[in-house]
Amino acid sequence: MKTLVIDRSTANTSTAILGEEGKIEEVSLGIWREESEGRGLKFPEKIDRIVVGTGPGSFAGIRSALAFAQGYAIGSGCEVFGITSAASFASEGEKVAVVGDARRGKCWIALFDGFKLLKDVFQVEFAEVENHIPGFFRIATPDTARIGEALKEKFGEKYFDSGLVTAEKLARAFCANEELLIEEPLPIYLNPAVRD
Repeated sequence: MKTLVIDRSTANTSTAILGEEGKIEEVSLGIWREESEGRGLKFPEKIDRIVVGTGPGSFAGIRSALAFAQGYAIGSGCEVFGITSAASFASEGEKVAVVGDARRGKCWIALFDGFKLLKDVFQVEFAEVENHIPGFFRIATPDTARIGEALKEKFGEKYFDSGLVTAEKLARAFCANEELLIEEPLPIYLNPAVRD
């Protein structure tokens, strides 16, 4: 089974292709390109499944990745699944709280025990973040530039430099636990749409 994994929840679009038995065959920052350009992934001839990072993150990026996956699936008959982009920070044998910047003085949190999602994305006031994370969890964030220093100040050594959300990390997470996959995926919206 060939699986294409796409994450566009951050400004760093990434893609990965998994071959038989869930082995990662190719990874790329960016989307695939024509082979003649010499960069990016060569689009596989047959895709059986597409897995898309559903956020939280870039509204436009997530929606465009889901739209591509759903459009491709109509023509090819492949399956489409989602996975919370927070799963990129799950790690075998570790309890990890993924904390992201929800803006307006708030943050979002997802809790993982290894590759098991204990508590799906929820939103709290940033000033109260410590009250929503058990003391034995390590702290990761996809928003290092915006809230990394504040998290380090609040959590000290529990905070670790977590890097970026990537399709490769998402692929490793759902290969470790297929229960992370979401049928009929939708973007994770933290706030309702603003209307005039």
